[in-house]
Amino acid sequence: MSKNKILLLEDDASLGMVLQEHLQLQGFEVTLCVDGEQGLSAYQQGQYDICLVDIMMPKKDGFSFAEDVRRTNQKIPLIFLTAKAMKEDKIRGFQVGCDDYITKPFSIEELMLRIEAVLRRTYGDSPSETPDNFQIGKYTFDYNQQLLVHEGKQEKLTPKESDLLKLLCLNMNKTVLRADALQQVWDSDSYFAGRSMDVYISRLRKYFKNDPGVQIMGIHGKGFRLIVRD
Repeated sequence: MSKNKILLLEDDASLGMVLQEHLQLQGFEVTLCVDGEQGLSAYQQGQYDICLVDIMMPKKDGFSFAEDVRRTNQKIPLIFLTAKAMKEDKIRGFQVGCDDYITKPFSIEELMLRIEAVLRRTYGDSPSETPDNFQIGKYTFDYNQQLLVHEGKQEKLTPKESDLLKLLCLNMNKTVLRADALQQVWDSDSYFAGRSMDVYISRLRKYFKNDPGVQIMGIHGKGFRLIVRD
């Protein structure tokens, strides 16, 4: 499998090198640029799966870089990494076409989760490649039939329960960001959608009560993780 290619624009040399090294350890191929003009040149000459862009850069800032990219490519994901935390800056970031906006300082773990979430949303798997049947500990889950089966006993799930459980299964033992789940299952990040999701998570937890090796864990401030132990 080929590596995902990241174009990283960061004018802080120390931070840029730390991010580049960590992302490479995670299996990404990373091109680091220290200003916006160098970044645009690298973008025009290469093929990348995602761009991580600082906003305050010399020669060309991140907003201008994003506008240039979006003139020719509406699909490639753009994530801003920036110290500019004002609401107006975030609004402008999304107006110029970013997919996510992370304010400094941030943890490497959070950055990785957001990169993975944006890549899933952007590229995903084609329907023919996405499995619809899952083994979850002692349970089997048929997404198309919306059935969860344990020792011959069937539990008929609602469409939302099925969609949410499939998302968790596709990311088994990995964290699913709360915002990602809301967008994919509810197509909304409103307060009411969030409360609705919490109710469905509670329901799913009850369905798995007969297998202590299966747990839906809440990751504080981030999302959920379907943990299946051997």
